[in-house]
Amino acid sequence: MDSPRTEALQTDTPLDALAPDAALRRLLDGQSAALAAINGARPALAKAANQVAKSLRDGHRLVYAGAGSSGLMAMADALELPGTFGIPEAQVGIFMAGGLPGLATMPGDTEDDDTQGARDAADLRPGDTAIVVSASGTTPYACAFARAAADAGATVIGMANVPESQLLGLVHLPICLPTPPEQLAGSTRLGAGTAQKAALNMISTLAGVLLGHVHAGQMVNLRADNAKLRARARRMVAQIAAVHEDRAAKALDAAGGAVKPAILLAAGAPDIGAAQDMLARAEGRLAPALGSLTQ
Repeated sequence: MDSPRTEALQTDTPLDALAPDAALRRLLDGQSAALAAINGARPALAKAANQVAKSLRDGHRLVYAGAGSSGLMAMADALELPGTFGIPEAQVGIFMAGGLPGLATMPGDTEDDDTQGARDAADLRPGDTAIVVSASGTTPYACAFARAAADAGATVIGMANVPESQLLGLVHLPICLPTPPEQLAGSTRLGAGTAQKAALNMISTLAGVLLGHVHAGQMVNLRADNAKLRARARRMVAQIAAVHEDRAAKALDAAGGAVKPAILLAAGAPDIGAAQDMLARAEGRLAPALGSLTQ
């Protein structure tokens, strides 16, 4: 039986036969080749981002699912959404074969549990979106999750590194990232994982743009819950509203720390209610809301 490309051996000199610097160069080259494999998937990534934005805009859930290294890549992207784009935690779900790891251990046999995959997807509903990730595209947990999510009426995005693999045939929006064989055979935390992480970043960031949570290249819907982010929020308000940071800080206090209404307050909105109304009319987009101040 043929092995999937993610399990294939490199035909060059084995990694362990190289001097340390040459091994590192080879590993870096492998990462670069993995990233290059994303380029052909850009149209599919754009469709996925549109779907993610639609679900979140309409108040539905976005859930991520995977096993092993792919599950870790999915988890990393999901955990960033509330802080970066202010997505409510209730709208984001994370499912991983065997559960989310709390210690430095990740059992391998849990990826074969298709029953658990189907069970984890059971609470999805029409309007929700699921992103299911598997390097080989054959992981039983991931495939069962995708199948059950689709049966529940959710829109399913599937991401795999092997063309025409099982997962890609089960989903509404397939994304293939055809990364080359790993420098360490079968270790998909390397090239495949890098491509998955970058592609997931691209989907969620473009979705943030489509939701109006990015303005002038800045994350204007962030959750400022530490000193660094509070300082960043003040700088954003001051820069975008063209005011001093003292005025920006007062606007943020009046807006309860929410950056977009604070910008409108600092720019001249009479009160927080008016700022929120402007944003509502602009569907959360800051540029047209600011434009309404000058009309």
